Amino acid sequence: MNQTGTRPDPDAVKRSLEVLGDRWTFLILREAFFGVRRYGCFQRNLGIGRNVLAARLAALVEHGLLERVRYRTDPDWYEYRLTEAGLDLFPAILTIKAWAERHLLDSKNPRLHIRHSACGAELAPLVVCEHCREPVRASEVEYEATDRVA
Repeated sequence: MNQTGTRPDPDAVKRSLEVLGDRWTFLILREAFFGVRRYGCFQRNLGIGRNVLAARLAALVEHGLLERVRYRTDPDWYEYRLTEAGLDLFPAILTIKAWAERHLLDSKNPRLHIRHSACGAELAPLVVCEHCREPVRASEVEYEATDRVA
């Protein structure tokens, strides 16, 4: 782990929190992963105010995590679908869920079990090195900022 006490730039975590950094945004994304697409279902499931929901959905569309798709005309009705960028958040959502179950919830609290439909096994998020496929721990990484070449 970086022992210098300083954070290397650029800070992608900071940028991601600018997009994802409130509870309603994560809860809307969670619902979208459960298959919710329609405004009224988001509102009912979350108990969220209409103004807050409208603002968060608009921001998720603006940042490319959801797309607004018309599914009915006269009058026009829209639903919200996860984009590729939104779907790419699934491992992060699973990891946050696992962390919360381990550190925040009482062992008596019910758990939501998520199974891999291909094999039936319960999912347990694991971060591995893409090169060697070994699990990665915070104490085993080094930080190095690089310039991106266009």
